[in-house]
Amino acid sequence: MSASKESGRPLPDDPPTAHAASVPSSPEFPAVDEPDEQTRMPLAVEDWATVVIMGLLACITFANVLVRYFTDSSFAWTEEFSVFLMILLALVGGSAAVARDRHIRIEYFAERGSPRRRRALAMLGAGTVALLFALMTVLSVRLVWDDYRFGETSPGIGVPQWWYSIWLPVVCAGICLRALGLLVRRARQGVPT
Repeated sequence: MSASKESGRPLPDDPPTAHAASVPSSPEFPAVDEPDEQTRMPLAVEDWATVVIMGLLACITFANVLVRYFTDSSFAWTEEFSVFLMILLALVGGSAAVARDRHIRIEYFAERGSPRRRRALAMLGAGTVALLFALMTVLSVRLVWDDYRFGETSPGIGVPQWWYSIWLPVVCAGICLRALGLLVRRARQGVPT
């Protein structure tokens, strides 16, 4: 009998299945990428947005490096635009995580207990995310309106600030809709017996 069977802990030379059997799994509520058939809007929307944003970031950064190398100066707009793209990338990534049920949760609590409890926690999590991003949508609409009404300009290159902030309520509303879709999908799943 190996030491892992006596103590219940896997040893480095034990096969990975020895430890996997002791970790509870949730086949009823998998935290894996859900097929596109379960969502009204294809999950590829966030994937392509991520590709485009990362491509823009790479091109802007590369162009700035070349200009700095050959002229000892840089484009003034690159830092401001890069910060905007990184914030947008984080929000689009958050939308993809919510759509695929990969958002942050404490697995110790989320994956333990009865199927009914796991389903209730999944629905609570999706509902909380939807509520948070609905609130962020409302508040960011007010932010955009203030930027527009008061003629705020960006600190780096002086373009209207609302050109950047207009995307915040759009993406927050998208995340809210993705969370509501996840909530509906979890609510429609029957509790396994």
